[in-house]
Amino acid sequence: MLIGKKNSIPSSEITPESIYRQRRQFIKGLAAMGGLAASGQLLALTDQHDLAGERIYSGPEWLQSALKQGRSDSRLSTDESLTPYRLVSGHNNFYEFGMGKGDPLRYAQRFKTDPWRVEISGEVNKPAHYELEDLIKPSQLEERIYRMRCVEGWSMVIPWVGIPLADIIKRAEPTSKAKYVEFVTLLDPDQMPGQRSSFSTIDWPYREGLRMDEAMHPLTIMAVGLYGNSLPPQNGAPFRLVVPWKYGFKSIKSIVAINLRETMPDTSWNLSAPHEYGFYANVNPQVDHPRWSQATERRLPSQLFNPNIIDTLPFNGYAEEVAHLYTGMDLRKWY
Repeated sequence: MLIGKKNSIPSSEITPESIYRQRRQFIKGLAAMGGLAASGQLLALTDQHDLAGERIYSGPEWLQSALKQGRSDSRLSTDESLTPYRLVSGHNNFYEFGMGKGDPLRYAQRFKTDPWRVEISGEVNKPAHYELEDLIKPSQLEERIYRMRCVEGWSMVIPWVGIPLADIIKRAEPTSKAKYVEFVTLLDPDQMPGQRSSFSTIDWPYREGLRMDEAMHPLTIMAVGLYGNSLPPQNGAPFRLVVPWKYGFKSIKSIVAINLRETMPDTSWNLSAPHEYGFYANVNPQVDHPRWSQATERRLPSQLFNPNIIDTLPFNGYAEEVAHLYTGMDLRKWY
C-alpha cells in the first residue's frame, strides 16, 4: 500500500515520468505515420512500466477494458513535464477524508467505488439514474494532460483519462432553461471521516457548479482515470470533474449527481467563505486571495532550497481557449 510517512513526500521517493513521456511521444509518432492508432493497450502499458513499485488502482473490468482503448493523442494536452504519480496520488485536498494533504491517501483506501450510480436531473428531457459504466460507455476515453493550479498556490501537470462533460450533457437533452450545471459529491460519513468531523466548516455534501458554456467547453472533462489507470480513491474515484482553467477546488470529486438548472447553484466554498472563493474561480494572477498573492505558484515537485516557483498565467495558461467566455465581465468582481 502506498502510504506517505507524513504529509510530505521525499524527493528521493518520486517516480520519474520520463519513460512515460517518451513512450507517449513514440505512440504519437506511430499514429502520425499510420503504423498504429494512438489508442489501445499501449496507453496502459506505458503506465505499468513507469509506475513499477507504485500502488495501481485497476478498477472494475469494464473500466480496465475502456482504458485500454483510450486515446492518447489529444491536441488539447500540454507538453509540459508531468508531475510524478507519487505526488499526484499522495498530495491532495479531499476534505471528505481529512484536512491534511496526506489524509486522502491515508483514509480513502477502503472507499467503495463499484458499483457507482450517477443521477442526471433538472432541466433535461431525459433525466435518469445511470450506472457509471453505462454513462461512460458511449464515449471513447481520452488522455488529457492538463495543468492544475490549486488556490493555495501550488500546481501540478496531470495526465487524466476521461470524456468530455459535453457528451453527457448532450445525451440528457438539456432544455432551453438549462443555464448552469450543479454537481454533488457522495454523502457517506461512514466511509468519509471528514464528513463527520466536528472541525469541518463545509455543509456536506460538497457542491460545485459551472455555467452551461463552461460545462460544454471541450477542455472540460469527467475523469475516471489517471496516468493510464483507474482513478485512485484519494483523487476522486470513480468519477470527477476536471476544469483546467479554474482553481482546483472547482473540480469536484466522487460525483453522484449532475443537475442542470436555470439559476446559479450554491457552491460549497463560496457558501463557506464568499469573500475568498467566488463562483467562477478562474485562475487570475492579478486577483490575489485575501491572504496571499496569486501571481506565482510552486510547481511540484518542489524542495526547500529549490521551490520551483513559476509565474501563474491567466486562466492557468488556457486563455486562448477560454477567455472569450468572459468577454465584458469584470473578473475582479466575478472572481
